[in-house]
Amino acid sequence: MTNRKNCVNLLLIVVLGLLPLGSVSALPADSVTLYTPYTNISVPPGQAINYSIDAINNSKRIQHLNIAVEGLSRSWTSDLKSGGWDISQLSILPGQKEELALSIGVPLKINKGKYHFRVVANGQYTLPLVVTVSKQGTYKTEFSTTQPNMEGTSKTTFTYSATLQNMTADTELYALQAQVDPGWTVDFKVNYKQVSSVSVDPNQSQTVLIDVNPPEDVAAGTYTIPVTAQTSTTSASINLYVVITGSYKMALTTPTGLLSTNITAGGARRVQLVVQNTGSSQLQNVKLSAASPSKWDVTFDPKQIDQILPNGSAIVYATIKADKKAIPGDYQVDMTATTSQTSSSLTMRVTAETSMLWGWIGVLIIIIALGSVYFLFRKYGRR
Repeated sequence: MTNRKNCVNLLLIVVLGLLPLGSVSALPADSVTLYTPYTNISVPPGQAINYSIDAINNSKRIQHLNIAVEGLSRSWTSDLKSGGWDISQLSILPGQKEELALSIGVPLKINKGKYHFRVVANGQYTLPLVVTVSKQGTYKTEFSTTQPNMEGTSKTTFTYSATLQNMTADTELYALQAQVDPGWTVDFKVNYKQVSSVSVDPNQSQTVLIDVNPPEDVAAGTYTIPVTAQTSTTSASINLYVVITGSYKMALTTPTGLLSTNITAGGARRVQLVVQNTGSSQLQNVKLSAASPSKWDVTFDPKQIDQILPNGSAIVYATIKADKKAIPGDYQVDMTATTSQTSSSLTMRVTAETSMLWGWIGVLIIIIALGSVYFLFRKYGRR
């Protein structure tokens, strides 16, 4: 009986002796906490995610942690830093915390959906994380513009802003090309410098300015200009649309091209003019005006032309009336045809001459004078 009691006591001593030893060597499951406020993030393919993670030591002893990221496939990338250094191990003082910077790279070519992974310390402290890929991933180039359609005249420079996005894993050098008809010019600019190619880093974008200049004689209408960014492995295109409202040009001249005439002082001269529409748009409400010497007058018939079709013309008669006291010589008369969009002028040289009436009066005076001399000679000559 005594031996049995001694055995029980010995067993109790052994058990009680082991319990304190177990409490010292084993740590509670919550001795270390891995924490970040953002555990489920939604991003598009190719996006980089930066997590700020706190590793908290809840115990009363220094914790030496082996840190790892688990559950990511090979196409994903991960980078774990602390204090600016790449790390795989970390020591934390009792009651303190250390900040971890985790960068996760989502691949470009990936299916839409949820992806789970975790940050693990010492194989037992776990921080589960979820990345939601918001759309189906691709491995390509995107070329886009928010304003592909512009309108103007043949004198307009059309400037488009396009975005070239490299959605591949490599730096790409894109050759920039545009398909245009003869007479058109297309210039590409990056950072306000003219270029023919542009380099774009992986998963980055570059703004490209595209200047389009039409020829002056282009007809009114809508023109499509395909623009391509191409490498040896990938390419992308956009269509730019130029709406030409037409050019407004005209010429004021005479049927023969002669820009001179003569006129008698106090008289009038009717001159035929031609207004030619040399642009690609219809001219409307063409008004005629003139600048003439003082006390001269210029009138037009008609005073206004309602419309002139492209490549068409209209006849106008200008009546120039000279001052009756005009001194013989050359005078200048400026005539202008004007619309709200354009104008054209000519200068007419007008030679003023004395009136024939004064010539005949002069001849008559001479005859009278000669007759008077003859009469006096006949009457008083013999004396």
